[in-house]
This record gives sequence, C-alpha cells and structure tokens, in this order.
Amino acid sequence: MNTFIRVAEVWVPSVDGGVLELADGWFDNAPAFGRISREMCFGRDEGLPGRAWEEGRPLLLRQFEGSYFRRIDAARAGGLSCALALPVFLNGALSSVLVLLCGEVQAQAGAIELWHNDPRITSDLRLDDGIFGGDTAGTALEALARDAFLPRGSGLPGLAWQREQAVFMEQLDAAHFLRAQAAADAGLVSGLALPCAGRDPAHTWVLSLLSSPATPIARRIEGWLPDTDGLMLQRGFGFCEARGSLPTESLPLQALGAIGRALSTGVVQVCTSPEPAGQALAGELDAAGLRTVVAIPLVQAGASGDLISEVVALYF
Repeated sequence: MNTFIRVAEVWVPSVDGGVLELADGWFDNAPAFGRISREMCFGRDEGLPGRAWEEGRPLLLRQFEGSYFRRIDAARAGGLSCALALPVFLNGALSSVLVLLCGEVQAQAGAIELWHNDPRITSDLRLDDGIFGGDTAGTALEALARDAFLPRGSGLPGLAWQREQAVFMEQLDAAHFLRAQAAADAGLVSGLALPCAGRDPAHTWVLSLLSSPATPIARRIEGWLPDTDGLMLQRGFGFCEARGSLPTESLPLQALGAIGRALSTGVVQVCTSPEPAGQALAGELDAAGLRTVVAIPLVQAGASGDLISEVVALYF
C-alpha cells in the first residue's frame, strides 16, 4: 500500500550546536535520496531543516523548484515533490526537526494542512499553507480551507488547539469536521490534528493530516499518553489500515521502543528496526507488515518548564 508520505527523516543539533545532522531516516521509497541526505548537514537557515530551525515554526513547501530546498535534483529523481518540516523545541532549545516528504500529490488523494493563530491579528486559526492531493475536488477543499476561520474547539484543528493534544477522527463527519462534504468529494475519510509548539509560545500551530483509503497519510496512527509517573503509556487512539480501530491499552514505557525514547528524550524518533515500536507491539506490527515508526513528541508548557505531554506515532 502506498502512503501519502513517502520519506521521513529526523535532524538533530550537532554536539557543538552549530549544524543539524541526520539522526535517522526512512528512505525505502527513495534510497538514492537517502544516500545523499546521509552525507549532508544544515546550518541555521540552510535548506528546509535549517529554515525551520531559524524561524522556530513548522514549515510547508508545496514545491521545491525555486525554493530554498537544497536537494531538488535528488528529490525529483526520487519522485518527491513537496515537504513538511516540524521542529521540536523544549524550553526554547531545538531538540530535533522532523522532515516528511510526499510524492507527486496530483496523482493521490490526501492533504497536509498547517494552521496558525497569531493573537495580534485574530482569535481564530487560519490556514498558513497546505499540500492538497487529487484533482478538482482537492482544489475545492483547499479553497474552503483558505477561507476558513476556526475558533478554539471548532473543526478538527480547533479541537486539537482546545484540548492541547492530538485528535483523531476515523470518520470526517459534518458534526465535527466543517468541510466534511468537500473532504468526501476528494476521497478523504479520516483526519489527525496535532498541536505543534514553536519557539514563540504566543503563536499556535496545528498540523492536520487528512487520509484516503487508497493513499493514507500513514498505514497506522496512534496517540500515546504518559501516566503521572511517566512509567506507563496509554494508547488514547489508534487506527491501522490492516486491523481497523485499535483498543485502548496501557504498556510500560520501556517496552515501546522508539515511542518510549521520544517521550524520554523529547527528540523525534525515526526507527526502521525489526521491532520499531519495541517488544510490546512487535507481533502485531510484524503481522501488518509494518517496519518503520515515526514517533513525534508533543510539547506542552508546564508550571516548571516544558514537558512531553503525548507521543504521536506514524507507521509505514
């Protein structure tokens, strides 16, 4: 099964903090692009990872041509056409930058939306930018998004903003997703929204990922919440293209591999090992043919500093 996201990589600061280096990546769909990426590093404001570092906020690139993206020829050769960079900051310091790259979006259904609230301008979320796959139906969905004002708690992005945690909708129904008909026309059935903490706490960013059955954003999606001691993680939501809805369950932090490391370190994890999410889930992941997990820590401001409030896992 092809997914809307085709490549994932995580960049982390070097020991001296001067550049970003590749920590790991999933390059099965573009191995030559991966080889070039492993030889590179990015200074502040260089390339997509460096620009996200400098600006201190998530960034979307709808196309590479004419942009600051530094691997355009390799991306084109690998069938990649657009990308998202998601930096993670803890107490103002960069821990990592996740870069997700997509294929030729015109040939597949799906959408990646980046919503933003600047309280100096409006009390609502507005669409900062988006990547919309498909034909005219995707264009109609984009037009509605660009005209939308979402108050806190309204629509999928507004719910993630209100709850300060990831929200997953297995069905994009009209009661909770304001553009349900346009999404259905574009072949989109489910959605995931996650709040993204930038360097400036006054600004709110929400990432929204909309999936179709033919080319889902990922083959499996989960949200894991720590208990008060941080020793156990509870799956708050989960959906697998092979198994459907996943039950709520609690598992030890140490048994969840990359998911547990993301919670402990605050660094995005991209793991392609035989047990990407640890021993606890090894059997069911193997049965579904899943070999890669991207574990994204979500940061929330606490009384004594930032804390990791949740880990969202995308499987491929």
